[in-house]
Amino acid sequence: MFKRIISAGMCVITACVLAACGTGGTEPAPQGDRPAQVNIGTQQLPNDEMIAIIKGYYEEEMGVPVHVINFEAGDIRNAMMAGDIDFAMLGSSSAILGRANGMDVSLVWIHEIIGTSEQLVAHEDSDIRTMEDLRGRTVAAAFTSTAHYSLLNALELYGMEETELTILDMQQPDIIAAWDRGNLDAAYVWEPGVSRLLETGRTVITSEELAKEGILTANVEMVRNEFAAQYPEMVQAYIRAVDRACADFRADPDAAAALVGDYIGITAQEALVQMRGSVWLSAEEQLLPEYMGTTESPGAYADSVVDTADFLYSLNSLKEEPDDSYMRAFVDPRHVEAVLADE
Repeated sequence: MFKRIISAGMCVITACVLAACGTGGTEPAPQGDRPAQVNIGTQQLPNDEMIAIIKGYYEEEMGVPVHVINFEAGDIRNAMMAGDIDFAMLGSSSAILGRANGMDVSLVWIHEIIGTSEQLVAHEDSDIRTMEDLRGRTVAAAFTSTAHYSLLNALELYGMEETELTILDMQQPDIIAAWDRGNLDAAYVWEPGVSRLLETGRTVITSEELAKEGILTANVEMVRNEFAAQYPEMVQAYIRAVDRACADFRADPDAAAALVGDYIGITAQEALVQMRGSVWLSAEEQLLPEYMGTTESPGAYADSVVDTADFLYSLNSLKEEPDDSYMRAFVDPRHVEAVLADE
C-alpha cells in the first residue's frame, strides 16, 4: 500500500469558462522582456489567489495586463498543455497527474494546507463514530481527489483495508443527493459539502487531524516551465501578489472573507469557515522543511509528490510507473527564494 504522507487537492479540475479580468480588446504589444499579457487559470475558491485577483495585486506586481480564466468543469491541464494559460491553481493530485504524464510544469506555491474544510462525515442515522465503525459500511468519495486520498490514508492509519467497506466513486453533487436519499453511511467531502452534510451528520475525522499525522492535502500553483524560463520575474511577481494576499487575510480575516464571499457569491460566514478551515502559508513558511524546503534542502512536500504519483499509478491513473527524481523536481522553491532574497 502507498505511504501515508500524501498530497492532493480538492478535486480533479477540468474545462474552462472564460472570465476576463484585467484586459480586453486588442492585445497589447510586449514590453521589453515582459509578456504582452499573463494568463492565470483559477477556480472560485476563497483563498489567497482569489484575494489577489479581487484586489488587483497581479497587475500591480507584474506590470502587464492579466487575464484570469475561471475553470469550473473542464480540463485545466489541457489548457496548460496547449499554452492557453501560464499559471494554474488546482488540487495537487491533478497537478501531479499532469507532471507524471509528462507535462512540462513546476509547482511554485502551496496555496493552503487543507484542515477542517475537508472531513469524513457519518450520517446521523448510522452508529458510525470512529474509523473502525466504517467496517461493512458504504462510504463515498470522489476518486483521485483530496477526499479519496485522505479516506484511504485514514484507513491505513487505523489499520483497515479498503475491502472491509464499500467505497463508491461519486462527485460531490451526487454524494449530497445520495446522502439525502439515505443511500450512504458516510462520505469524505470538502466545503461547502462538509457544512451541508453536517446538517444531518457528525464528523468522524478531519483533514486537519490527518495533517498532524503527516497526511497533507493542499491546493497548489503550477507554472509552465517554458514561461517561467522566459519570464522568471513574472513568476516572482505572482508570488509577491499571493504573499500580500496571505498577509491581508491574517491581518483581518473577517474583511477578507466578506470581500471574497461577495465576489464568488457566498456569504461572508461561509467564506470564513472555508478560509479558517485551511492553513495559509506565507513566502517564508513555504520554504520550511515540512513544505517546499529549499533548493539546497528539499522539503517533505517532494516526498508527498512522489507518494501521490505512486498512488495514482496504483489506481491505474498512470500508464507508466513515475520516476522518483523526475517527480521530486516538480517542486521548485527557487522563485520563492528569489522573492525573499530581494526583500
